[in-house]
Amino acid sequence: MTAAQRRAQIVEMIAERGYLNAGELSEIFGVDSSTIRRDLSLLQKTGKVMRTHGGLLPVESENGRDTPFNERLLMNATAKTAIARYAASLVQDGQSLILDNGSSVYALALALREKKNLTVVTNDIYTAMALGSHPGITVHVAGGLMLESVYTLVGQETVDKINSIHVDWAFLGSEGVHFDSGITNINTIEIPVKQAMIRAAENTVVLADSSKIGYRALAPVCALSDVSQIITEASPTLKQRAKYGSRLVVVPMAEA
Repeated sequence: MTAAQRRAQIVEMIAERGYLNAGELSEIFGVDSSTIRRDLSLLQKTGKVMRTHGGLLPVESENGRDTPFNERLLMNATAKTAIARYAASLVQDGQSLILDNGSSVYALALALREKKNLTVVTNDIYTAMALGSHPGITVHVAGGLMLESVYTLVGQETVDKINSIHVDWAFLGSEGVHFDSGITNINTIEIPVKQAMIRAAENTVVLADSSKIGYRALAPVCALSDVSQIITEASPTLKQRAKYGSRLVVVPMAEA
């Protein structure tokens, strides 16, 4: 295999997996670490990967980038409020939880502010700021590389932090929920973090307004069987809901 072929394969692998470290690449290709470092330096200079602590992340295309957070806050806001209030009712005082990034999960963070003695771990800067001033809530922020447009932390440092804990609940955002394809996301960068959240939690709940139900985004996160509940709002556009069974909880808009 030539160096050019190896680098092309590295780009393909990172696009599929969302994160790789230099040690893994050295073993996979049977070359020493200095060779891999040169590969990564060249790929970074050509804009094909982003280097971070211990490894690299994919560079997303324009079509694979998240909508900026301030724009997402305004989209389906009433539905997200109804979803958030129901999700907050699942959480008891004294419990521990992980909050993913995303506007629906941010709405949940706002709904949790009346709870007492909660421990919250998040990779979302906006969520940490929303909860940080409330004395009944202890906030832990996972480290990592910040994605500027959405203020989300990603990378191996984020995954390592989440792998070191166990919580009662994980609340995840999603770009798509499909009865065959499962939970999907618009980019691959966030997927290792979301998968770590699922492993760390006793119960995993996905918050997805009805526009996400039946939609398949670019990259798979997990099967539907890996989550406890999917919460959405009642909407005339919500179709084939029976296929999701009892896992899909449909909240009346009146709760908003």
